Amino acid sequence: MVTPFTQEGALDLDTAQALAAHLVDQGADGLVVTGTTGETSTLTDEENVQMFRAVVEAVGDRAQVIAGTGTNDTAHSVHLSRQAQQAGVDGLLLVTPYYNKPSQEGIRRHFETIASSTDLPVMLYDIPGRSVMPIHPQTLIALAEHPNIQGLKDAKADFDSTTQVLAQTDLAVYSGDDGLTLPLMSLGAVGVVSVSAHVAPGLYRELVDAALAGDLATAREKHFALDPIQRAVMGHIQGAVSAKTVLHWQGILPTSTVRLPLTAATTEEENLIKADLAEAGITF
Repeated sequence: MVTPFTQEGALDLDTAQALAAHLVDQGADGLVVTGTTGETSTLTDEENVQMFRAVVEAVGDRAQVIAGTGTNDTAHSVHLSRQAQQAGVDGLLLVTPYYNKPSQEGIRRHFETIASSTDLPVMLYDIPGRSVMPIHPQTLIALAEHPNIQGLKDAKADFDSTTQVLAQTDLAVYSGDDGLTLPLMSLGAVGVVSVSAHVAPGLYRELVDAALAGDLATAREKHFALDPIQRAVMGHIQGAVSAKTVLHWQGILPTSTVRLPLTAATTEEENLIKADLAEAGITF
């Protein structure tokens, strides 16, 4: 979920609560708050916690609220994770520590230390495109032995690795690449943690439900219907920028403000996004 800001760049908690309710009303059964798309790297700890509390208050009785508390500092991640538990979230999303380029041993110990610091279930986030270091399948298999590590957001696009993890663990695997939701679910993944679902949450609900029910024909139909939407949101500019831009066009967000180092979409980029959305029958 994106983190709404005012025109001046301040945290907009009222809009965050309204957005959370909208997404759940349209079919989301869980929301990741202050993850990458939530611009967590530009939020203070206090702002992170404010977001956790606001979204729990808004939809905590209707959906799972997952707090993005992973950083490249293990001790800081522990601190933020404990604050998230106190705020009432249902689980944690922990990204691979970025920039430091730790060994697999360091990655394993980082995740285990954070997972042991609270009672919350943990979803690991494997995204080497952002973190540089992948989580190797044997590391994931070892981490799955930890009682609190229960899920994986898989944004690695490595089907061999995912196959090994699904075959040898009980981790609940979620696609971390919007366009790979159906292929990963065909291997046994259970859903998607999506950016493009801001624009079409209902279609993703239908795709996931069809795939879980084994209705391949319907799932394939929804997969194709979502393709131009995914290209619009993920194919031109950073996902938080494009998602906020479209949500603003839809009248769901009062502004599309992002914080530096992200910048607003240019007119050219907006036109590319609109062209893809028009292919899906969405016009502005």
